[in-house]
Amino acid sequence: MKIHHLNCGSMREIDPGAAPAHRLPPARALNHCLLVETDAAGLVLVETGFGTQDVERGRETLGPTFLARTEALLDPRETALSHVRRLGHSPADVRHVVLTHLDLDHTGGLPDFPQATVHVHADEYRAAMATTSDHPEHDVRYRPAHWAHRPHWATYGRQKGVAWFGFDAIELDGLPPEILLVPLAGHTRGHCAVAVRDGDRWLLHAGDAYYHQGQIDPGDRWSMPLWEALEEITEVDRPLRTANQARLRELLRDHGDEVEVFSAHDPWAFRRHTLVS
Repeated sequence: MKIHHLNCGSMREIDPGAAPAHRLPPARALNHCLLVETDAAGLVLVETGFGTQDVERGRETLGPTFLARTEALLDPRETALSHVRRLGHSPADVRHVVLTHLDLDHTGGLPDFPQATVHVHADEYRAAMATTSDHPEHDVRYRPAHWAHRPHWATYGRQKGVAWFGFDAIELDGLPPEILLVPLAGHTRGHCAVAVRDGDRWLLHAGDAYYHQGQIDPGDRWSMPLWEALEEITEVDRPLRTANQARLRELLRDHGDEVEVFSAHDPWAFRRHTLVS
């Protein structure tokens, strides 16, 4: 499989300060998406970032709270649709979309690929489709405009999983076993990571299971308090979220030579991938 790393939406600049020993430079947060070229399943998009609707009418589809928090640039050149076309493909070639969860910055591009099957955990689907919730972020994070076109959903719950480096992963209908959902709830009810085989190693797109590498690096822990405060505002289960971050640290400690882990919005991790791709 050929894997493309895409920036599908730049947001506000983040300054890591003096915390990390390697002194990362300030950079804009972004929506890190993957476009995977497969032999039998066509193009597979992992996450969608911001879409055309968001660029054209972001206050309606994303809402003022999110826009004020993130200072999203909403550049039409950064939509997944633009990337797909720039790589020489048609939107119809994207036959599958695999999502870590249904937060608005991960689903904005869904209407741009109306024929695609959308794969997501069943708990996440139920949470997003609920009309009421006691979580204060429900109406901020879940934006029905992103699925008003009524996509074809493929949801996954308690079916028997497959062993993946100590995690109970889920194989996806119509997709090769080199693409898996890995449940990592806590940020949302049905949050998952997405594992993608890349030659002799695995990539693990961890979505919002953590925000920056300092949270899961087994040998170089450091914090970014302001960014982590947003993580706490949006979480639904803190003990579960922090436990899953501990599991990711263990994964890197024990299998760091076989698995590379990155999160959805970390600009420094994205830069590493684009420099070598």
